[in-house]
Amino acid sequence: MRKFKRVQWMVMLLLLVMVVSACGGSGGDGNSASGGGSADSGNVKITLLNSKGEILSQLEDAAKAFQKDNPGITVEIQPVPAGGSPFERASALYASGNPPTMIMLDTGDVEKFKDRILDLSGEKWNKDTVENATTNTTFDGKNYAFPLAVEGYGFIYNKAVVDKAVGGSFDPTTIKTRNDLEKLFQQIEASGKKALVISPMDWSLGAHYLPLAYAGQNKDMAQVDKFIASLKAGQVNLATNPVFNGLMDTFDVMMKYNIDQASPLAGAYERGPELLGKGEVGVWFMGNWAWPQISGFDTANKEYGFLPVPISNNADDYGNQEISSAVSKRIVIDKEKSTPEQQEAAKKFLSWIVYDAKGQDFLVNKANIIPAFKNITLPAADPLGKSIQEYIAKGKSEQSMSMLPADHWSKLGSSMQKYLAKQGDRATLAKEIEDYWKTVK
Repeated sequence: MRKFKRVQWMVMLLLLVMVVSACGGSGGDGNSASGGGSADSGNVKITLLNSKGEILSQLEDAAKAFQKDNPGITVEIQPVPAGGSPFERASALYASGNPPTMIMLDTGDVEKFKDRILDLSGEKWNKDTVENATTNTTFDGKNYAFPLAVEGYGFIYNKAVVDKAVGGSFDPTTIKTRNDLEKLFQQIEASGKKALVISPMDWSLGAHYLPLAYAGQNKDMAQVDKFIASLKAGQVNLATNPVFNGLMDTFDVMMKYNIDQASPLAGAYERGPELLGKGEVGVWFMGNWAWPQISGFDTANKEYGFLPVPISNNADDYGNQEISSAVSKRIVIDKEKSTPEQQEAAKKFLSWIVYDAKGQDFLVNKANIIPAFKNITLPAADPLGKSIQEYIAKGKSEQSMSMLPADHWSKLGSSMQKYLAKQGDRATLAKEIEDYWKTVK
């Protein structure tokens, strides 16, 4: 009897070991089919490729908060290398057979991955997006991307610096022309500060500044699309185009007052928020995504706003009083390598951002993002977001060019860098832009 019980006990122990081993072997990571698990089993790992480096720590905190609410899911944030293209990084990961579960892409890149990503049209949040939020990511009646952020850009001004320069409370509506802008630069310099800093990164010059020459052609985006089509067909002579020349005339004024004009290509992104936040310059051409960095250098003032980029000395010309804004970043979900469990977990994460109080807090208060969803009624948490929202509310918004080719910023950003460094004249720049568009299919 005792011998029988001993054998029975050993058999039970062996079975227990087998069960534990099986459970331990079922876990996994990445997007491998064998490691997906179920959303309720406690072993689903999903990854998000983040292309907004300025919110990396905030995203990581959001992932932890989501995991606390959803203990069956682990979210890992993978950064795109600094200055890198999310399209190129995502393409490389697909080529290696290990794409992330979720990918944060620029709007113009979504269609390139259409056959590899999920149709998200059935998700509840589609009904709560702001106007036109999913227009550029809808193909054949299906929306393939989650609109993460409305962003805007232009001249950011430090109010404390410009107040002192103008001898009172600065009114941004007084800057309606190029001459108005240059007068402000002169006033700032007369007050003992430098007027502005130009950040020379290719993405800033090629994805933000130069595209104002396209969007500024007409308030009607259908006409802007026709202009781009004409560029592709080689039918545009930029040398005689008033909007392009007006924008570059403004750039010439910027170069004249640039704090880094002695070595215009030396500055890194981090230099801009430091100079502006510390009050060493009054103006910086950049977008509202820069607030976390600016606020880190300014612990007292915190008063900032946007000025549009004027392209002429006629205050009524389109673009002179409008700020550029649009949904800029999108999140897509892989369907090629991720398991059904991972796909459901990723959908749950996106819904959490839109509908959970902690998700909304991350978006608006922590990441300083202007949400693309009407149901999120939290006011912008920072002065730059508030400034963008005010321009939009007043109908003073120019649609950003969010559907540019993936290599536009690197190739034409390089051309803009040559112009900034005075290594090429405007005729050379215009030709390089025209030649580039002729190669775009």
